[in-house]
Amino acid sequence: MYKSVIRKVLFKYDPEDVHHFTFNMLKSLFKLPLTGTLARTKFVIEDKKLERNLFGLTFKNPVGLAAGFDKNAVLFDEFSNYGFGFVEIGTVTPKPQDGNLKKRLFRLIEDEAIINRMGFNNDGVKVIAERLRKRKTDVIIGGNIGKNKVTPNEKAVDDYLICFHGLFDVVDYFVVNVSSPNTPNLRALQDKEPLTKLLQTLQDENDKKTAPKPILLKIAPDLTDEQLMDIIDIVKTTKIAGVIATNTTISRDNLVSEKKIEVGGLSGKPVRERSTEVIKFLADKSNKAFPIIGVGGIHSAKDAKEKLDAGADLIQIFTGFIYEGPGLVKRINKGLLN
Repeated sequence: MYKSVIRKVLFKYDPEDVHHFTFNMLKSLFKLPLTGTLARTKFVIEDKKLERNLFGLTFKNPVGLAAGFDKNAVLFDEFSNYGFGFVEIGTVTPKPQDGNLKKRLFRLIEDEAIINRMGFNNDGVKVIAERLRKRKTDVIIGGNIGKNKVTPNEKAVDDYLICFHGLFDVVDYFVVNVSSPNTPNLRALQDKEPLTKLLQTLQDENDKKTAPKPILLKIAPDLTDEQLMDIIDIVKTTKIAGVIATNTTISRDNLVSEKKIEVGGLSGKPVRERSTEVIKFLADKSNKAFPIIGVGGIHSAKDAKEKLDAGADLIQIFTGFIYEGPGLVKRINKGLLN
């Protein structure tokens, strides 16, 4: 029903407008009695065989919602009713920011893809932390953190520290986002020297805590093999918990949609193969030295299994959730059990 009816209607309208409409509708819907129970009955699979234990956390299943979907931590409790094992909120910046000018979100329907140039639009760390303090469920929450657009790279570490301390008590793990193509010069922070400094500073602060939280790094799919070897070395040096592979791509190879000319990060089916290649490279070259969360082009249980077989320990979906609907989470978990 989702693909044959609901998606056809929603795809007639601007994607960002649809996103806000859907969020408002779901927020209202889940306030009604029994809505959560009905959703869980339809979408949730609970089975011990699906559990994953990583960096001190127990995930009920390996399927998570990727960052960028619930940027402002508005629906994380509600999304747990669709069967997600974890939800990653953000990217969060110290100060609120509007992001880039609209129009900034585009569907490439023929390619089953999305291009976005949102630019870390979010309500800021203080507001988002307050929302997370009202968590009603036990769903695992990841906090994806970044820097404000106006903050120069030389001072980027300060922004990440503000977000780290601001979210520390309300998230279960952190993700350092230096791989979005939509904040000017952000990807320069993926270079070995600045990235090592950033991650080491965060990890040093983390080690001062009574109960440190896992810190992961989210990387771009556009890195070269040499850069990926640097990532392996950086993870080993800084002793962070793991890597999320991958963010959106700036590549436009083999696209057919006319909207491929739009500037921004591409997600969805076209990034599937490259994302899997990066996961396999990291897993093989590091001798599986650290956990990997695989994300990029997962639209089916087969796609999810491909990521796990390549070396991912968990997976996340985003564009696939939009194109395939909420039933995708259950289909993936069911497929993994079978």
